Amino acid sequence: MPDIRNVLVLCTGNSARSILGEALFNLHGAGRVRAFSAGSKPKGVPHPGALRLLARRGIDTASFRSKSWDEFSGPDAPPIDLAITVCGNAAGEECPVFLGSPLKAHWGLPDPADVAGSEAEVDAAFEETWRLLEMRVKAFMALDFAAMDKTAAQKALADIGNMEGAA
Repeated sequence: MPDIRNVLVLCTGNSARSILGEALFNLHGAGRVRAFSAGSKPKGVPHPGALRLLARRGIDTASFRSKSWDEFSGPDAPPIDLAITVCGNAAGEECPVFLGSPLKAHWGLPDPADVAGSEAEVDAAFEETWRLLEMRVKAFMALDFAAMDKTAAQKALADIGNMEGAA
């Protein structure tokens, strides 16, 4: 099994869960993986709740933007080794063709951007999404892909997707 170096976290709007996933992979995978995020129908800007959470965690938010997954299917795009969907809509959509046939996984979680209420209630939903995604990213980082074939890697990724909070 080749190393997984570039991870693309996908969601429909690329404003909440996928942005958090990108941040978590880059935080916990520093030096080992590089993460990106994108959406099929990007909202154009990250959700304010996602940006507040990242700022509270000391993560510079300047580089985060809501973008189309088409940016990752062209000849100038980085090679994607793993594409992870984090919402049900993106999991059911036809993804663009990524060069090199990356591994694919679905780690569906409820959308914190759907929470209505006070800023504190919205922030609590984003904190819960962060916790659930962080658990998955840490489980991913603990895997020894060098000791797995593609079938075993796909199963391990699916098992991670079925962890606590799966939607």
